[in-house]
Amino acid sequence: MAKKKIRIELRKNRGKRHRANDLTRAFEDEKPAAAESAAGERVRPKGEMSRRRTIVADVGEDRDDAAAEGGAARRALDQSAWLSGRVLRVHGLVNVVEAEDGRTYPCHVRRILKSMAIDGRNVVAVGDRVWFRPPEPGGDEGFIERVEPRQGVVTRGYRGRRHVIAANVDSVLIVSALAEPGLKISLIDRYLAAAEFAGVHPVIVLNKADLVDVALYQWVVGLYSQLGYETIVTSASDGRGLERLRGVLRRGGVTAISGQSGVGKSSLLNALQPDLNLRVREVSDWTAKGKHTTTTAELIRLDAGGYVVDTPGLRQFELWGVLPGELEGCFVEFRPFVPLCRFPDCSHTHEGRCAVKDAVYWGWIHAGRYESYLKLYHQKPEEG
Repeated sequence: MAKKKIRIELRKNRGKRHRANDLTRAFEDEKPAAAESAAGERVRPKGEMSRRRTIVADVGEDRDDAAAEGGAARRALDQSAWLSGRVLRVHGLVNVVEAEDGRTYPCHVRRILKSMAIDGRNVVAVGDRVWFRPPEPGGDEGFIERVEPRQGVVTRGYRGRRHVIAANVDSVLIVSALAEPGLKISLIDRYLAAAEFAGVHPVIVLNKADLVDVALYQWVVGLYSQLGYETIVTSASDGRGLERLRGVLRRGGVTAISGQSGVGKSSLLNALQPDLNLRVREVSDWTAKGKHTTTTAELIRLDAGGYVVDTPGLRQFELWGVLPGELEGCFVEFRPFVPLCRFPDCSHTHEGRCAVKDAVYWGWIHAGRYESYLKLYHQKPEEG
């Protein structure tokens, strides 16, 4: 494949941090007319305002995607010694990568990848398919040279940055507890919206069924089942629903398990495959919230086939990359009514003759789901 030289953006490592809603910064970022010459050549200042580098990339690669994923664009290096693999764990600066032959290698990320100007917290995430250079003879660690484009990304917004929880997943188990810490419908709705936006198949798991009267929560199972979402009631203590959950994982591929702290994600995995011996802890008596036991995401190979990503519990979940106008597509029950609204750009929040609001009034759309939509539309945080 032909090569060409391109310029990539690097992070400004000497810039000052700004507030998220800084109107002064937006005003100062406006470029003066003199910055563009008649010939179309931009005047590039040096220092913290300009961090670029010339690299060699394959002709035809999408430059934006390359910069976003941190791997398609790369320097001309000897690739004969590179191996392909998948990231199993990320421990600070060290990434554990599994090669195709099953061997694992601790690897660092090349500085050029870490320096790229991306919107994510880290350039490498659990589940990434990478090309890496194994440790040299006598060495202990290799280097990740390239990250392949991602498919099926479980992500959230965190402190104004994109946090990739797991990459290249086929489905996600949205685990919530019926008790200790208790069911949060709005948090489940946020996970569902994120899964719909990412194109990942969601499965809802209502855990700790042994602590409650399940009959009181049948309306929750009916609500999501009618929307077409597979909903499973489980208990790691008495084994309820585990066989059905095992069948979901047997479908193969990569399944991410996500949810707030203390809902029993690691306990379910231990019940499904006891030799995992994942650490578990009790819910705090003081805050009634889960304690962070799983501190980092890990890609685990299952004996029955496929992979599962055990992720840390999340106290806060915000959507990332979803514009308010795109949010209606993340709620499956809105779709039949959206074309019937009076205004083509209806936000379904305040407009008159809105078919979605009418559907809520007549009970065709659940009022709780509509409240979750309003919180997301107005970007109100939801804590678990």
